[in-house]
Amino acid sequence: MTGWKFAFSRRWAGYLALTILFAAVCSGLGVWQLARRDEALTELYKIDSNFDSDPVAIADALPELTAFDEFQKWLPVELTGIYLTDEEMLARNRPLNVNPGFEVLTPLLLSNGTIFIVDRGWLPTGQEQDAPDIVPAPPSGTVTVVARLKASEPNLPGRTASGDQVATINLATIAARLDQPTYTGAYGLMDTETPTATDKRPTAVAKPIRDEGPHLSYAFQWFVFGLLAFIGLGWAVREEYRSVNANHPEERERADERARKRAAKPRNDAEIEDSLLDRQLH
Repeated sequence: MTGWKFAFSRRWAGYLALTILFAAVCSGLGVWQLARRDEALTELYKIDSNFDSDPVAIADALPELTAFDEFQKWLPVELTGIYLTDEEMLARNRPLNVNPGFEVLTPLLLSNGTIFIVDRGWLPTGQEQDAPDIVPAPPSGTVTVVARLKASEPNLPGRTASGDQVATINLATIAARLDQPTYTGAYGLMDTETPTATDKRPTAVAKPIRDEGPHLSYAFQWFVFGLLAFIGLGWAVREEYRSVNANHPEERERADERARKRAAKPRNDAEIEDSLLDRQLH
């Protein structure tokens, strides 16, 4: 079989199908990485737009107890009320810099009788028990709090907690425990409180690092892999064409021309050493 007839055989049709499948998978992974990048850029937009903005009244940001828009994440809100220290809870399994710990959730009773959950910060796990050694007391009396909004968390199957601990910051579950009108759309990561507490407050949440991740470069790499698959297939077809048509006069002439070009090309030290070794072996 001479010429290009071999390329239309069942074997090469199979190679083409595999190449198309591989390229399709690479393209899908590239698109997935682009989608991941879009998600990261959306998170960066929320940080840039909200984190350092001026606080707004809680009634303006969340007109209803269930209200919350994802684009309000990190938005500072201002609230005034009284901490319900007897109802304070600890969210377990909250690592910080690979250290295990808890987040302190203190309900804030507002003047209209509703409750907003304030995350006052992080505490490490105790030395001898599965709880912090000390939970700093919040300020007593009326306090004004500035906190950044975050969405309620889902309940996770298989994760449980008892006593004053909660497995996740699921506001519906917390509201059922408090049995009072409670904001269930969002809670707040405390930024400041006035007056300040006598004890040192738990570790505050730091501003997220502004990093979109390597998704764009990964997407580019996957698209390149898909393209290289077709380039590799083309190279393989060309090599088999040369092999099948090796005795054809035109192909022999092209092969001689390639050999002359290789012979005329300056050789480096490694190629000269390889040539000498071949002579010794033969």
